[in-house]
Amino acid sequence: MTVSFAEIKESTPRVFTEGCGTRVVLDHIMSKWGVLVLSSLSDGTLRWGELRREVDGISEKMLASTLRTLAADGLVHRESLPTVPPHVEYSLTPLGRDLMERMLPLVEWVADNAQGILEHDDAR
Repeated sequence: MTVSFAEIKESTPRVFTEGCGTRVVLDHIMSKWGVLVLSSLSDGTLRWGELRREVDGISEKMLASTLRTLAADGLVHRESLPTVPPHVEYSLTPLGRDLMERMLPLVEWVADNAQGILEHDDAR
């Protein structure tokens, strides 16, 4: 089922109003690192080091910040296991899984079309 921009605007006009909380949420989930972290977790639970290797190029500080934000938003679950050394696992919450069911087709589209878009941009 495809929803048009006009239908969204009509049914939820606040989405396009300055100060609407949707802008904050969109910023969290649609940032470069937010998309990559959420996508990485869509296949299952990952430990910190696994996640850092999966999201190539992310700094420890940015990974920590992104995970903290996504956990505060209720999209990522952080579980600290009582082991030595400390063992922390990250996974998607039910809300995060629902989001990724909808967002993975967009990620796939970007992957399929990125080269052509970048070539088009270089042609300017």
